[in-house]
Amino acid sequence: MDSYDPQAEQDDHATGTGTGSAARPVLEAPDIARVLTRIAHEIVERAKGADDVVLLGIPTRGVFLAQRLAAKLEEITDRKVPVGSLDITMYRDDLRMHPPRALARTDIPGDGVDGRLVVLVDDVLFSGRTIRAALDALNDIGRPRAVQLAVLVDRGHRELPIRADYVGKNLPTSLRETVKVQLAEEDGRDTVLLGARRTPPGART
Repeated sequence: MDSYDPQAEQDDHATGTGTGSAARPVLEAPDIARVLTRIAHEIVERAKGADDVVLLGIPTRGVFLAQRLAAKLEEITDRKVPVGSLDITMYRDDLRMHPPRALARTDIPGDGVDGRLVVLVDDVLFSGRTIRAALDALNDIGRPRAVQLAVLVDRGHRELPIRADYVGKNLPTSLRETVKVQLAEEDGRDTVLLGARRTPPGART
């Protein structure tokens, strides 16, 4: 979840509440299913299979996306792909600026990540600070052979030199717009909404 201050987090990556009547869907459930299938095929093509692939989702919705990708990779390759979650809370660069956050769960597959191709999975890529934190967290866990990034939406406005390897949808936005991802596992439906921010844009991740 690529957001920074509490209000920005609510506006950019919340469950969809407060989007207002101006919010419009840019991806619906069939679109999300299609782009995840495409990303799974792209991972297999680039990795020449999925033998050493490990998927790590960034809580919250990145975890659900990683689980869906793992299922699609299994359909394609007939192999179970290890999938887990990577909490980045203690690695964020805004800890001094905001109240403490509840820790999410880090769940690393039993065989670990050493020597594996780790694909980090998140819902929205924004400034890149969330992914920077994820790389720091991963560095404390093990030494992968390589690390790649898959995101459902890339909305631009990068503040760090980070680029996704696999993108479901490139969505040009202004800083006065919000991108809200809703997934059935958390929100009861699959959609991506583009709306207007209720407050002036602040710091981002």
